[in-house]
Parts: sequence; C-alpha cells; structure tokens
Amino acid sequence: MQELILAVEPDSEGVLSWQDRSLCAQTDPEAFFPEKGGSTREAKKVCLSCEVRAECLEYALAKDERFGIWGGLSERERRRLKKRAI
Repeated sequence: MQELILAVEPDSEGVLSWQDRSLCAQTDPEAFFPEKGGSTREAKKVCLSCEVRAECLEYALAKDERFGIWGGLSERERRRLKKRAI
C-alpha cells in the first residue's frame, strides 16, 4: 500500500515525481486522449517502454481517472482490472 501512496501523493512542490520521468510528457498529449472510437495504439506503444508505467496506472486507479490512456490501459481496461481486484 505504501507504493500506491507514493505514486499518488505529490511531493513538497506539489508535483508527482514520477510524472517528470514519463514518456507521455515528451509526446503529443492528444494520442493519450483519443476521440471516442479513436485508436489507442500509439499511446499504448509509448507506454510499453515507459519506466513509470506502474506508477501511472496506480495513480489512475486510485484517482478513478475516467478518460485517457494511463499506465498503458484505457478507461475500459482499467475498469475491468478494478472489477477483477474486488
């Protein structure tokens, strides 16, 4: 549980430290928030090689993010993951 808190809680400057190391911060943000029915392929491809993918997914699950690709998963995929965990 401590890892989840570290990924979700901002540091003393109000910044989530893992976000500074994320690959998505260096790419087109629109790829991570495609239109309904749009392709998620490019965003997921970036996530595959991102060193903070786990932290990103933990954040999205903890904050119940409803939109976008987080940690390599779409909102639908995150919802399924949460249901399996229950």
